[in-house]
Amino acid sequence: MKRTAKAHWNGTLKEGKGEISTQSTTLNNTQYSFKTRFEDGVGTNPEELIAAAHAGCFTMAVGAALSQAGFTPGDLTTDAILDLDMQALSITGIHLELKGSAIEGVSEDKFKEIAEGAKANCIVSKALSVPITLNVSYQ
Repeated sequence: MKRTAKAHWNGTLKEGKGEISTQSTTLNNTQYSFKTRFEDGVGTNPEELIAAAHAGCFTMAVGAALSQAGFTPGDLTTDAILDLDMQALSITGIHLELKGSAIEGVSEDKFKEIAEGAKANCIVSKALSVPITLNVSYQ
């Protein structure tokens, strides 16, 4: 299975602008720019999308792990906070804040254990350190 996304950029870093689209068209020519990435502008940015992907993947993984452990998942909400070092232009970490409720029979310790497993094993957690390949063409 392959999932795809496309980004287009035109112009300099500060004055340029671009659009991001996804295969599902949930994002369809969604704007991004220097302002949306490093200031306060309307649109999205790559770091926000990584945080959203991680929150979504992790929360689903917690639900799956709860089910596999014999519990019926209730409400699960995750905030993903991505730290971007502006001096080094580097992502230094992602902090996940998970809130769970209405999960019958699970103890707090078991819930934490399941969440730790999901953090280590969700697809996006694993993807954050995968090899990256590149093919380049210029016309």
